[in-house]
Amino acid sequence: MHDGELYESTGYEEGMPENRGSFFGVVDRRTGKIQVKAALDKQKYFGEGIVFLNGKVYQLTYRTKKGFVYDAKTFKKIAEFTFPSNEGWGMTTDGKYLIMSDGTSNISYLDPDNFRLIKVLGVADNNGPVSDINELELINGYMYANQYRTNYVLKIDTASGKVLGRLDFTTLDNEAKNKNPESAEMNGIAYDSVAKKVYVTGKLWPNIYEVKFNY
Repeated sequence: MHDGELYESTGYEEGMPENRGSFFGVVDRRTGKIQVKAALDKQKYFGEGIVFLNGKVYQLTYRTKKGFVYDAKTFKKIAEFTFPSNEGWGMTTDGKYLIMSDGTSNISYLDPDNFRLIKVLGVADNNGPVSDINELELINGYMYANQYRTNYVLKIDTASGKVLGRLDFTTLDNEAKNKNPESAEMNGIAYDSVAKKVYVTGKLWPNIYEVKFNY
């Protein structure tokens, strides 16, 4: 969410059921259509997480270890960067750092000025490290993370990395697959800090859902 608008970032690779490309843009919450703001060469890059910070948009790519920076008003690309993780997945911010996941149990904090690694937050529960940390959203001081290939959103302590709870969205996943058999895993979380609303969705899901929970 940025300035009251919902933004979605998409990725594309050969064999996917819809040729949408790798881009990000504003979602019309009534129709689901996306007004594209910036697009990548889909033959080179699989677009991943985006975040707005200090007048810029930061975008990750999947396996190329490359990210892009855009002006948040014109959406003109102004820089490229590399990141230390082998893969780029989800991204959020605490207002100071870029916070990214890479599909492991680690969440990395990067300096937005030079992309230097500041710290790594290891996510774990009572059974040990929790892998497949995917989409991220910081809500009221807690990190919420979708666990890839599951319908769980984890509530994570940002100081210790401990999993404090799990939200199960299987009901929404089932509804999405009933409406569109091509629907894949859940992987989208957005928080409107002004309206205090949370949205979730998944790959090729026919709906974006507004959900309420005690965050």
